Amino acid sequence: MMFWNDDDNPDRIRVPDDIVDLLFGIDCKCLPVDHAYLLAEALKQSLPWIVEEAGIAVHSVHVAGSQNGWERPEHGTDSYLVVSRRTKLTLRVPRHRVTEVLRDLPGAKLDVGGETLVVGTGKTKPLTAETTLFSRYVALDLAAPAEEDEGVFLETAARALSAMDIRVRKAVCGRTNRLATPDGSIATRSLMLAGLTPDESIRLQQQGLGHHHLLGCGIFIPHKGIDSVKPSQG
Repeated sequence: MMFWNDDDNPDRIRVPDDIVDLLFGIDCKCLPVDHAYLLAEALKQSLPWIVEEAGIAVHSVHVAGSQNGWERPEHGTDSYLVVSRRTKLTLRVPRHRVTEVLRDLPGAKLDVGGETLVVGTGKTKPLTAETTLFSRYVALDLAAPAEEDEGVFLETAARALSAMDIRVRKAVCGRTNRLATPDGSIATRSLMLAGLTPDESIRLQQQGLGHHHLLGCGIFIPHKGIDSVKPSQG
């Protein structure tokens, strides 16, 4: 059930807890930039049921674009991110699995492409009612070379969102990335949506968009504004 006030003030909206984010501290020196598949496979060792569980998603571990003169390396499995102590491992989890994940995941030593990631204690974070959302990786059903066409991507995204009863008012697609898997790379593109209603925002966060949610795709998070989206890069 959703409740909100007539003024649509995000700070006063009651967000349902059917789906929440779980944030875990981590002890890890570095990770491959393209670690989506590697992280998902590692998590399956501790939480094997995530393969079949609807509604669960794994956020890719993200660090700042630059740190004390360090520039974020190019996307790939042979480039590495320097992980700080503030970096979190985040899973988006249905309510009925929250207790289990908070119990079973802390203490796990995950092998992520040869790098060890030790999971610390976790905490719950509710979804947001913010009306501008961003996903770094969205994977849709697009045949090459259509996957490189911004217009086709936006049209396909709009149709998928419409099927979720979400109307696109403002949308910007950004950079493309390919996520490595043993079965071949997955084409993705970043997507910003603005002007959502609070109800639409929560629904999109709960359901995600497109495919490969365990690989960090189609997971939407709040964003400070549509003007700050990076221009498209192939």
